[in-house]
Amino acid sequence: MGEEVRQETFEMKKYYSFRRIMLLMALLVMMVISIYQYSWSLFAFALARELKWNLATLGLTFTVFAYCATFIQPFSGYVADSFGPRKVSVLAAVLAGLGFLLSSWATTPMELYVFYGLGSLGVGILYGLSTASAIKWFPEKRGFATGLVVFGFGAGTALFNGVIQKSLDLHGFRPTFFYLGFFMLVVLIPAAFFYKYPPAQWKPSSAATKKASAPATEFRPAEMLRTYQWFLIYFCFSFTVSIVLMFGAQMKMLAKEYRLPENYFNALLILFPLGNGLSRVVAGAISDWWGREKTMMVFYGLLGLSIIALLKFGDHPATFVAIVFIAALLGGSPFALYPATVGDYYGSRYSTVNYGITYTAKAWAGFISGWLSGYFVTQSGSYRVPLTLIAICSIIAAIVSNPKLMKAPQK
Repeated sequence: MGEEVRQETFEMKKYYSFRRIMLLMALLVMMVISIYQYSWSLFAFALARELKWNLATLGLTFTVFAYCATFIQPFSGYVADSFGPRKVSVLAAVLAGLGFLLSSWATTPMELYVFYGLGSLGVGILYGLSTASAIKWFPEKRGFATGLVVFGFGAGTALFNGVIQKSLDLHGFRPTFFYLGFFMLVVLIPAAFFYKYPPAQWKPSSAATKKASAPATEFRPAEMLRTYQWFLIYFCFSFTVSIVLMFGAQMKMLAKEYRLPENYFNALLILFPLGNGLSRVVAGAISDWWGREKTMMVFYGLLGLSIIALLKFGDHPATFVAIVFIAALLGGSPFALYPATVGDYYGSRYSTVNYGITYTAKAWAGFISGWLSGYFVTQSGSYRVPLTLIAICSIIAAIVSNPKLMKAPQK
């Protein structure tokens, strides 16, 4: 009996050490794949300059990214939940690297859509597996753990945007795509081999387990979709993330409309991803302590007001940078709050596929921030219409996140 207890204690310590390594690998992966989303505006500007493609055409590329990266997640999540995440994550790492390598040879919009979309499939798979790993390995502090992982996706480009901008200016988009694709393959494939879910019988320490928020039963995907709470989550997710996606996809063009000097724009290349990343860690940690729903109400309400302030006061360069940074500090929060909420409401057993289904809301956000925004700008010559739309919807999301409406479902 004593030997069995010692062996069990050893296994527990091993899992505690591994889950920290797993979290670090997920953070690294998220930082690298974030280039697809939060450096896109730099590539879009370079493509428009070199190939003379219009905003609607380029905006559709970002929409393709959002659709591929989101709709793959329910399927990859089902496979990972059923058979484990390692082989799936290695395949995804290869796809992400190939996407950029092939995009370097694109000569038509359709070729770019196909190649960028191929890499986006890998991005979506890795994003889903990284987030699910945090949910499964850290049930006692889901908000902070998922916030830390998605911090990498929000803030990662702070390390890369300056180099990418210089490469685009000096060499153009083709060599930049090519070398970034090679870099992704070198970094992502080894990191993907660390992906592993905890065994079914594993639990954190008894003290930590008492702090874990979990439903009495595990919800399968079909059961989750029968709860009204999921539809509230889906609506709020779609519109609140549209704001940071718009800045990620249209930042260069927005800066041009507001006549932002180059030195201010260069500051935003660092400040925006940092604020976006910090938002996820801070919101996740606050929600562990204060509650997910209250945190949503405050963050989303302030986010909508910040965009209204940008429309009114953004003509001054310093004010524009400050407001966009504040919006970033608020706007990354859904990416930490919703995976934790899905784990809280519906359990961790099917969390990869459940959150994968929920994450498809980002496809609508990508449509709004990509093609639809590009269309509005092409028609009106200004970003005021799409910015006003998402500001109003963010405030509505704050209202419907009230704990009286947004609360754990009963099975």
